[in-house]
Amino acid sequence: MAYRTNIFINCPFDSDYYPLLKAILFTVIFCDLKPRLSETKDGDDIRIRQIQSLIYESKYSIHDISRIIPKDTKGLPRFNMPFELGIDLGCKMYSKKDKKCLILEEEPYRYKQVISDISGQDISNHSNEPIQVIKCVRNWIYKIKNAKPLAYTIIWDLYNEFLYDFDKDMRAENLDPDKMWEIPFSELIDLMSGWIRTKTSKK
Repeated sequence: MAYRTNIFINCPFDSDYYPLLKAILFTVIFCDLKPRLSETKDGDDIRIRQIQSLIYESKYSIHDISRIIPKDTKGLPRFNMPFELGIDLGCKMYSKKDKKCLILEEEPYRYKQVISDISGQDISNHSNEPIQVIKCVRNWIYKIKNAKPLAYTIIWDLYNEFLYDFDKDMRAENLDPDKMWEIPFSELIDLMSGWIRTKTSKK
């Protein structure tokens, strides 16, 4: 059943966050989960309805609330991620009792300044570092699933191998591997899945 392997990813969609998003996607795919992200497929799509469906159809979810603090004095905090986290927690409370979620932050305990109601949740900090986010995600999956994934350092090494191949292939097609809108998320997920299948089948 797809529900038991689906994992909803709730995070910022911008170039600054792209290195972390790629690391998260690679890790969950490597650990045999199917990432689900909000991606516009039709101009008539109502985004919140799509997000609600993705949350309902996913047993697992990752919520990165690190953008709750503005980047500068003129900026505003991003409320989309805490809002979607709230929808997911409500879904677990009132409908899907077996749902599991990981909450990520950049710095430990900073969330208490703006969203103290989630105190008591198991929140992991990634320090805005891809290797740290791989460690957080891998360790969480280790705790919630019977399957025991490889050590995060091994996943990190494989991820860097993938990045080397991905960058080379993208540049061969005159695309910039660091620009997140050069290819759709669904295509990136397919590329990662195929690369991981090929790599693991050789072992």
